[in-house]
Amino acid sequence: MYKYYSLAAIVVLLDQWTKWLIVKNMEYGERISVWDPWFAILSHRNRGAAWGMLQGQMWIFIIVTLVVIAGVIYYFHKQAKGKPLFAISLMILLGGALGNFIDRLFRGEVVDFVDILIPIINYDFPIFNIADAALTISVIMLILVMLKEERDEKKKVKE
Repeated sequence: MYKYYSLAAIVVLLDQWTKWLIVKNMEYGERISVWDPWFAILSHRNRGAAWGMLQGQMWIFIIVTLVVIAGVIYYFHKQAKGKPLFAISLMILLGGALGNFIDRLFRGEVVDFVDILIPIINYDFPIFNIADAALTISVIMLILVMLKEERDEKKKVKE
């Protein structure tokens, strides 16, 4: 079971490395077009949650993140045995939570840098980072795992 923790470590390392590259090599607000106009690297900081909500409420994020980390570890050890997709989902979630937690503890803000524009609907997606992407992916995976388990339970009841 402990091999799954390496997945969380990879997410944290990739997240922190990319953020370090942004902080070291770009000025705040600097933008590098990668695939104009759809994708760019933009040096940005966020003192809030997703989409900039709750700006400056650092203590809330620290408490919530500690609870999430404890919950993920608990569920991993109690519920993930024999469920590899569930275990992977939880470890990606753990890596994402830890990545942004490290930023909040040591920088007092989260470094964001992925800037995506969806020109068809003229929507500038909120700027995000690797940890944010990991959190989103893990939640989608967890929903799919729960839906599959529910479907499997219904099949068992019918049999």
